[in-house]
Amino acid sequence: MKPLVTHLSVNVNKIALLRNARGGNLPNLIQVAKDCEAYGAQGITVHPRPDERHIRYADVPQLKEIVTTEFNIEGNPNPKFMELVLANRPHQCTLVPDAPDVLTSDRGWDTVQHADFLRDITAQLHEHGIRVSIFVNADEKMVAGAKAVNADRIELYTGDYANNYAENRDAAVKPHYMAALEANKIDIGINAGHDLNLDNLEYYRQNVPGLLEVSIGQALVADALYYGLHNTIQMYRQRLMVKEMI
Repeated sequence: MKPLVTHLSVNVNKIALLRNARGGNLPNLIQVAKDCEAYGAQGITVHPRPDERHIRYADVPQLKEIVTTEFNIEGNPNPKFMELVLANRPHQCTLVPDAPDVLTSDRGWDTVQHADFLRDITAQLHEHGIRVSIFVNADEKMVAGAKAVNADRIELYTGDYANNYAENRDAAVKPHYMAALEANKIDIGINAGHDLNLDNLEYYRQNVPGLLEVSIGQALVADALYYGLHNTIQMYRQRLMVKEMI
């Protein structure tokens, strides 16, 4: 049996934020997305928010046209977001329960409390051939709830893992390990994202069985300031590779 390959999807929100700081088109978001793929990224992720402080709604159709790997749009499925997603049909849509004024994603869905809503949104996306991932905390009940509303995958929120990694990495990863076991048992795919970086990524991959994809933006863009974009993407890819026993 071939070892599972965990894919790297690069979130280009921070590239768009830098562009927007001065207006114009520097850095060129579309070219950066192309370069990320050329340098080894296996997907491109965007998270448009209502205030368009980084990714603009107008960026999405341009990215859809040029992305050759996997295109993932994530966000809160309000009517405007759903209109954008259904018009552009990414490979994957990740549902995130962000409030309009939140700085960054900081929690997952309560998939039990919001089951009816999530089931309806998932059905709409499936009708357009879009894979659905639901952003959840590392909680077995929330994983089971995502399966119950017919999601294809979960995305485990890893902010808690990253925050506690330095103090006790075994304790930090344990809820994610347990959530992954539940996901594997009920046959729902596993993605992960938020505050994963070069220090904590390899250990996470080693201890979350069945991890299919990670989405990384902030840390990767920050590392690229020192290492360059090409080298940085390769470094992240290395952290995701299964080392063969000699």
